[in-house]
Amino acid sequence: MSLQHALLTSIVEKPCSGYELARRFDKSIGYFWHATHQQIYRELARMEEQGWVSSVEVEGGRAGKRKFNVLAAGKKELRRWASEQSEPFRLRDEMMVKLRADAAVGPLGLADEFERRLRLHEQELQTYREIEQRDFSDSDMPRETQIHYLILKAGIAFEEGRVQWTKEALKMLKQEAST
Repeated sequence: MSLQHALLTSIVEKPCSGYELARRFDKSIGYFWHATHQQIYRELARMEEQGWVSSVEVEGGRAGKRKFNVLAAGKKELRRWASEQSEPFRLRDEMMVKLRADAAVGPLGLADEFERRLRLHEQELQTYREIEQRDFSDSDMPRETQIHYLILKAGIAFEEGRVQWTKEALKMLKQEAST
């Protein structure tokens, strides 16, 4: 997936300035696709050059503030990209390599890092649960909201799995340390 497609999706949902887009991105798509604000601005410029988005200066805003809208070519590109096959998520976590190193050379004292990661996964899970309570308590949701909830549920399931797996790894690492 390219950042451009994530940005196109976000702008289709709500036309906005680059700054607003970067802030919204952090609070939505940013949970599963990370980008820095600098990357976002760079991609917006490229997308404008490609004719996928247009921008107009915002009246009454700070100098240079521009509002972006998706053009027909951008919607066509988003449809093209969305219709392509994509590969399932593949785990890429350097902690897995560290565990392999631990298995190969002996105990490396990874328990503290696993404790830290457990706290992070528990915090992320709590954040997702708070979003669930705040935004998805209505049983009669429109299709768009149901899709957003489905995406959140994937995040919840991922974090629940990581919490459970990290606890299992910690238990094993701590048993090893006490023997």
